[in-house]
Amino acid sequence: MYKIIGGDQKEYGPISAAEVRRWILEGRLNDRTLAWAEGGTEWKPLGSFPEFLEPLRMRSGQASPSLPPSTDNRQAWMAEQLATRPQLRIGQCLKLSWDLLKANMGLLFGATFVIWLVESVCQRLPVVSMFYWVVQGVMNAGLYLIFLRRIRGQPASIGEVFAGFSSAFPQLLLAGMITTLLSTIGVCVCILPGVYLVIAWIFSVPLVADKGLEFWSAMELSRKIVTRVWFEVLGLILLAFLPVIIVNIFSIVKVSVVLLPALFDLMNSGKFDPSRISSLMVQVTKTALPLWVLIRFALLLNLPFALGALMYGYESLFGSRESRAA
Repeated sequence: MYKIIGGDQKEYGPISAAEVRRWILEGRLNDRTLAWAEGGTEWKPLGSFPEFLEPLRMRSGQASPSLPPSTDNRQAWMAEQLATRPQLRIGQCLKLSWDLLKANMGLLFGATFVIWLVESVCQRLPVVSMFYWVVQGVMNAGLYLIFLRRIRGQPASIGEVFAGFSSAFPQLLLAGMITTLLSTIGVCVCILPGVYLVIAWIFSVPLVADKGLEFWSAMELSRKIVTRVWFEVLGLILLAFLPVIIVNIFSIVKVSVVLLPALFDLMNSGKFDPSRISSLMVQVTKTALPLWVLIRFALLLNLPFALGALMYGYESLFGSRESRAA
């Protein structure tokens, strides 16, 4: 909820984000209008709120957030992003995501369900799972765009979830594949560099899909901007995906309770017993399969909220920001 200082210097509200957007489009508010967001500590101009940038652009007749095709324009925009100070408010991203989800429950759950279903099926098929790993950036791009359009007050439909296959396909393919590959190598070589890269490159695919950047430019811009607020982005991801993280930890503990004692017994026996190994594998499978189903179900319920928070973080970092002091 928000409060507004009107042109008559009177305070109006609290009103919803949807109402603020409507007033902007009606010309009652502009980017200099002072507003206060619930949970905030100060009054700020509407132009500093990522969730209202799109209606403000639409009202002023400016271009959409997507960049022009000109390479010079992209380079200038990236230079501007690097020259300004990134800020990320975790609590605001989480709250706005909850409001977004409540206002667009059917669309966001429906779009998420499509990707979740495709991924769930692919994970159970060894050869197909490798193909999905290659195209995961393309698959996720359409989902990111749906969330961004609703955040910006633009119309969106579930059918747009596959938009990545018809727009910037090679760059999305490379962005998703290379970030995953290099992050995995980093984790295998040394955990900390891998974790750093996973967080630093989190916005690479959205930058390709939304801004039309080439994959390496998107990866570098994401890394350089996120590095300045790395711990804030990590905190946002941990809190947004907390239910899934808890379920995963529970599942690991549950499987370990079954697997480790049996392995120790097998090792202490000093004998290679194929029948005992086979029995152990069957037991682990019986334990792991229901847990896998639990993890997938938790992800389905958690993902719409988590992606909304992540995309609000993206808007905060790559939208209009305060210039850095000289």
